[in-house]
Amino acid sequence: MILPIVGYGCAVLRQKAAPIDKDYPELKQLIADMYETMYSADGVGLAAPQIDRSIRVVVIGFRPYDEKTDTYGEVAEEHTLINPEILEKKGEMKYFNEGCLSVPDIHEDVLRPDTIVIRYFDEDFNEHKEEISGMFARVAQHEIDHLDGIVFTDRLSSLRKTMIKRKLSSVQSGKVNTAYRMKLAKK
Repeated sequence: MILPIVGYGCAVLRQKAAPIDKDYPELKQLIADMYETMYSADGVGLAAPQIDRSIRVVVIGFRPYDEKTDTYGEVAEEHTLINPEILEKKGEMKYFNEGCLSVPDIHEDVLRPDTIVIRYFDEDFNEHKEEISGMFARVAQHEIDHLDGIVFTDRLSSLRKTMIKRKLSSVQSGKVNTAYRMKLAKK
């Protein structure tokens, strides 16, 4: 089922999400709904707070890019992260142009480490600890930020925040066109 995506300004995006255990009700269906919602909105990642659930669940899905052939893979690389935590940030700090389904029509360069070590549970509650880099690491950091009440625009310089203030106000007030349903902040 495709769910509405919570827009910038909604309180749930500023809350620290709660961890869950393997007995969370209808977890597999929730995860399936999150993937369906993300793909229908042309996203590459979605955190549960973005569908108005303040729990520590993230889905990530993107077609991997091969620099040697300059092509994208056909099959999406999917990752379900439950109760993820970043254990270590490594590697070179790099800027990358990020956007967010909760903050439509705004894209900005965000500085993040290229490599991180994370621990998480998959949808079967198997624990994983791994070093990840590239697009997976970038999207994971962005989505884990959502679980901690951080939106990517919070990572911008004061000058950039000032420059996009009007756009953020437009998103908050619902003056934005999206191809997906959005849930806006209550006035």
